Amino acid sequence: MTTSPLERAADSFAAELARQRTGRGLSKKQLAVLMGFDPSYVSHVEGRRHRPTEDFARRAEAVLEASGAIWQRFREYDDLRHARAGNPSREQYAPGQWLPPGTGLVVERELATLTHTDDGYRCVIHRELYNAGTEPVTRYLVRVAVDRYPNDPGRSNRHHREHPLTFAELQLQARRDDGGGEPEPMHWRAKHDRDAFKEIWLLFENGERRFPLYPGDRATIEYAYSVGHEKWGPWFQRAVRLPTRQLAVRLDLPAPLDPQVWGVETSLSAEEGPLRTAPQRHDEGDRAIYDWQTDDPPLNARYRMQWRFRARPEAEPDSGPGGTRVRPSDRMRGLGIVQRGDDLLRQHVRPFDLPVEEPVARDLVDRLTTALARLDELHPFSKGVGVAAPQLGVGRAAAVVRPPDRSAEPVVLLNPRVVDAGPDTDEQYEGCLSFFDHRGLVPRPLRLDVEHAQWDGSRVITSFEFGMARLVAHEIDHLEGRLYVDRMAPGVPLVPVEEYRETGHPWRY
Repeated sequence: MTTSPLERAADSFAAELARQRTGRGLSKKQLAVLMGFDPSYVSHVEGRRHRPTEDFARRAEAVLEASGAIWQRFREYDDLRHARAGNPSREQYAPGQWLPPGTGLVVERELATLTHTDDGYRCVIHRELYNAGTEPVTRYLVRVAVDRYPNDPGRSNRHHREHPLTFAELQLQARRDDGGGEPEPMHWRAKHDRDAFKEIWLLFENGERRFPLYPGDRATIEYAYSVGHEKWGPWFQRAVRLPTRQLAVRLDLPAPLDPQVWGVETSLSAEEGPLRTAPQRHDEGDRAIYDWQTDDPPLNARYRMQWRFRARPEAEPDSGPGGTRVRPSDRMRGLGIVQRGDDLLRQHVRPFDLPVEEPVARDLVDRLTTALARLDELHPFSKGVGVAAPQLGVGRAAAVVRPPDRSAEPVVLLNPRVVDAGPDTDEQYEGCLSFFDHRGLVPRPLRLDVEHAQWDGSRVITSFEFGMARLVAHEIDHLEGRLYVDRMAPGVPLVPVEEYRETGHPWRY
């Protein structure tokens, strides 16, 4: 027995309705109540005892947030029904419109680009909007969320409480482009301000005029913001909060860091799983560009891109563009670390006058913390890692040390000086960010008592042991114009990093 195209279209509508309903975990009765129909009505439509109506399709599309799937099936059915009835004068849908009139704001295409820069990440969101609603749109809500340690929520929460994201550092800019002239700058207004989360209204207005997005009109908005390395972890997520026809993501990463990129997706009806298509890579000079896109993503779906930089400063030197050899010290220099031979590394630094110079000291500590975050992206540093102000080209008495335990907070040292050292010592191999092509066997005390300043100028004494004592002693040496080679016993040779065999292993005590 054959069925007509009209009957097949009605079957497709019923099947799509049932698929969307079960995907949301709703019974037929629950859906009917949410739509404002008699409790048995959905059952009748799915059982083909009632034919779909435009009102029913609109309500089902809105309640189930089906990204246009239910409405598309209804249009196919309705086209056939009117063709059979010979009624070409019925209401015509707007060209390219894939959701019911009155749906509201629709994203026809989004391109989200994240670029790794020397200072952090620059995010640019390009959205092509269509107002399928009945009211003018005067504002658009955007969200900015950061998560420095996405696999360690506790550590991330502590980090962002102490280093909250600020509107000032975002340097948010937005504009609207109708395609007919110069883009219009858009003013913005904060909605929510949290340590690791911002919600912002982009306003369809500026100091010159207002320019609402009227029903049936299209416009492109673009907004951009920046976040430093110390607040942005290796991930980039897009959430589908409005009906969207196409979502595209681009990651622009440094090719010399040898990035590896992957992604996961999740939705209301599916657990987290890998992206259905892999990001595609192509290189442009020293940049690795990863592109990924999807069509008709479901509402409330989330797509998360993740990456790691496989280049290891302690691994065999890689080849750079054109086959040139890139040594570990070159990578450090590329991150802004002053290298051995610079006069500043042999000079005593100038202490801070606290609390008078507290703003200057805090700014420098922020720079040091940012440098550590960038270093952690390059290499795990299982022994811990520290950086002193002279290594960033600043002759002031500040250093920051990240302990071997990554869950521990970094130690900030202002105007430090050693006031006591334990009698027991040992020898371990050390590396230096400013001398990264070699490792050297350095004797250090197993306990170190250090007096250092607080922000208010008061002084405290902190005792460090074992690995932390070694790390702290190394950084204080930098503030006094010494390198670890000055501590080595006469005649003990340096070990080239290519021959060093303890990479990735903590010190043994």
